[in-house]
Amino acid sequence: QVQLVESGGGLVQAGGSLRLSCAASGGTFSSFAMGWFRQAPGKEREFVAAISRNGLVTYEADSVKGRFTISRFNAKNAAYLQMNSLKPEDTAVYYCAARNSPVVSTDEAHYNDWGQGTQVTVSS
Repeated sequence: QVQLVESGGGLVQAGGSLRLSCAASGGTFSSFAMGWFRQAPGKEREFVAAISRNGLVTYEADSVKGRFTISRFNAKNAAYLQMNSLKPEDTAVYYCAARNSPVVSTDEAHYNDWGQGTQVTVSS
């Protein structure tokens, strides 16, 4: 089990950038595949991006591909989501999640530990 805390959300204009951070504690961070998910008002939570334990394998949702980049720095027990060219439809609460597995997954049901979320609002 690992505790996760997201930060870096905020209000940004369309076309702008934000970098979300996910700080992990209480577990061996390098044992966990990491994912980012988001939930917009009135919508179900959806997959955004995921990264393997060693950072060599990444997946991004089609809706963010080419704009968002997931990364991690195991020595700092942290994962990141760099978000560029933001659009109003990216507005959501963003969650990081951890999966104690070498296999990357886009399915939220495969993640055991979740942060509390950070709000991202993109104005038009």
